[in-house]
Amino acid sequence: MGEYEEDLAKEQERVNLVVKLIKQKINKISTHVKTIKDRVIDIRKNFWEDVTVNLEEMDDVIETQASLKQQAEFLSERERSHGQLSKQLDTLERLKDSPYFGRIDFMEEGEKEASSIYIGIASLMDEQEEDFLIYDWRAPISSLYYDYPPGKASYQAIDEQIDGEITLKRQYIIRQGTLKGMFNTGLTIGDHLLQSVLGDNADTKMKSIVATIQQEQNQIIRNEKSRILVVQGVAGSGKTSAALQRVAYLLYRYREHLKSENIVLFSPNSLFNSYVATVLPELGEDNMKQTTFYRYIDTQLGDQFAIESPFDQMEYYLQVNDHQSDSRVEAMRYKASLHFKEQIDQFLTTLIEEGMTFRNVRFRGKLIVSKKEIHDYFYKLKGNLSIPLRLEKVVHWLLEKIDQLEEIEREKDWVLEETELLDKADYLEVHQQLEDETPFEEDVFIDSTKEEELLRNKVIKKRLRPLRKKIKRFYFTDVKNTYIQLFEASHQQQSDLLPQNWQEICELTSQSLKANFLTWEDATPYLYFEKILLGFQANRSIQHVFIDEAQDYSAFQFVYLQKMFPSSRMTLLGDINQAIYIHALEEDNVLADSAEEKHEKITLTRSYRSTKPIVEFTSSWMPNGDKIEAFNREGVLPVVMEVDNTSIAADKLVYKINDYQAAEHQTIAVICKTMQESEQVSKRLSQEFDVTLMGPNAHTYQKGIIVIPAYLAKGIEFDAVIIYNASHKRYQNELERNLLYTACTRAMHELFVLSIGEVSTFIEQVPKNRFTHYKIHEFQKNQR
Repeated sequence: MGEYEEDLAKEQERVNLVVKLIKQKINKISTHVKTIKDRVIDIRKNFWEDVTVNLEEMDDVIETQASLKQQAEFLSERERSHGQLSKQLDTLERLKDSPYFGRIDFMEEGEKEASSIYIGIASLMDEQEEDFLIYDWRAPISSLYYDYPPGKASYQAIDEQIDGEITLKRQYIIRQGTLKGMFNTGLTIGDHLLQSVLGDNADTKMKSIVATIQQEQNQIIRNEKSRILVVQGVAGSGKTSAALQRVAYLLYRYREHLKSENIVLFSPNSLFNSYVATVLPELGEDNMKQTTFYRYIDTQLGDQFAIESPFDQMEYYLQVNDHQSDSRVEAMRYKASLHFKEQIDQFLTTLIEEGMTFRNVRFRGKLIVSKKEIHDYFYKLKGNLSIPLRLEKVVHWLLEKIDQLEEIEREKDWVLEETELLDKADYLEVHQQLEDETPFEEDVFIDSTKEEELLRNKVIKKRLRPLRKKIKRFYFTDVKNTYIQLFEASHQQQSDLLPQNWQEICELTSQSLKANFLTWEDATPYLYFEKILLGFQANRSIQHVFIDEAQDYSAFQFVYLQKMFPSSRMTLLGDINQAIYIHALEEDNVLADSAEEKHEKITLTRSYRSTKPIVEFTSSWMPNGDKIEAFNREGVLPVVMEVDNTSIAADKLVYKINDYQAAEHQTIAVICKTMQESEQVSKRLSQEFDVTLMGPNAHTYQKGIIVIPAYLAKGIEFDAVIIYNASHKRYQNELERNLLYTACTRAMHELFVLSIGEVSTFIEQVPKNRFTHYKIHEFQKNQR
């Protein structure tokens, strides 16, 4: 037996001991959990039997309250214990299959022997609870594993720096308690392991790649200083995985005062949320808040407007033939800019003097305060007061008017009539109030006048409550019609920065707003305007904001998020090469090189997702594509096939899917340019296969054959990808080049590009030795 085999046997022996201890702990805790669960059920069932209830004397009432409190606290403590033990049990179950993934032997200065530090997703102590068998990957000492090769090293403990030397650095692949492989590593952590992990088919959920963190990724995970951390990572560089591990690290590092509800992730779509949903629990933490920017906007404005989704905006853009002269396309670009924000800010300053519009305040169809009265009162207030402060004063003024109205309306006949419609509970409440207010010796039942007064009071307050609530929420302010004035002739500005077709843009905007429809390019500016006008209520409970696919956020959207979450640190993740929205191509994009001076930026250039041939193929038509490094994982060359018509394309599509299924690929994606094209392709393929069409409202990601538009496939990976119709007509401009790159880089193992007619000029730029090229004509259509 060689040295490696002996080492492997010793390591397997340790794995066996650790797994045995884990199983013992699981059995012990499971028994304890069951006992506590049974006890909790028993307490709930017999809660009132165990409480002494006596309300006759004051002393008895106090005793009853104490008894109730004691029983409730006992139940709460038992439920809390059950929750904590259940969480421990979940962690141990995960550790049982793969207890740890790394080891370092570290010798502190002054010590004669090195200590072996085994690193996994959670800490584990021995039976005596004296020594660590496994250290949590987020613990300070674990940073040695990520930051240093063998040799001199140090880590920051709670109150001091520990110096020493790493004498050994080793990685493991453990599956179901069996050591499948191990190797000693130097500077580059994870290359061998990545080859093993990525060589297998991807699960339908994102795999935890804790074991494959590189030094550059560790800079992302453990960064604690940057207010705004920008991660520019090429497709498949592991930026999202590193970000999720950053969340887990922060929750562990600051667990005393940072909880998962203090962190929010803005992801590109709901499908992506499902895709990453299991990652944080796999890393030992609860999931953070997850949303999309569209869903966030919709919760803010959805009760006022129908809001176009960014995907519908994308569909519009992709179907426009002449992007240069289309006013809507120009509006998409301009309204995403900081110049448009400045234009709104200037307009807001003019409203201090004149221009605010209001709504009439009515009650039961009758005018109570006219919009002109509100306007006059608003502008009589001191000019040095801000608009939100003036609106607060208007609220108080209007509420006083409603108080006066209440006094008058209470005595009217309609109020008495409505007392007959009150609920039984309302009558009981009035009766109880009469008893409380009437001296003991008097007969309350003969005081019908007092009863009627109380019932009238209850009716009028109930009827006025919604009106009071609307006033407190500034519903008397007509935000929409105030905003529309920005696009009317009286407020037009002369500026070289305004689009040439600004007048047409103004007309289109006014029409949409009057129809209670917000285009996606108008959604953020309108929300910003409303928040500033009524008083910006910032969310200070969120301490960390993560934005994935940050290249697709406009400068305006980013500034808005900064204002919305002023107490937050931000981590922005994206790839400028995958910028697929028209505003994302502007110079003020947060991932553009021009933004580097403002934020700390980490650049990831190595792609792990795809095989080397796929990375070399896709990077060939991208600007600075030579800077994208392919991870050394061999595979077959991408195939590009040009066909004459859709009939041949359909045949080749079916053939290729059969081919990929025979190769046992678990996830096969047919990626189209638009949703309309996806629907057509899905309909055709459903005659032959079990196909899932993924649209903007999709929330789950499954194995099998998936048809999806390119803009929805962001951040997701598939074993094999077929690009449907990558022709010159379909992919021409810069944005479409990025869209094609995004689609192709979803492929992990195999890529097939189908073109109806001449292939896109972007692919024609690729060196011929980087792909296999076929041209199939009508007379050759039966050839494979």
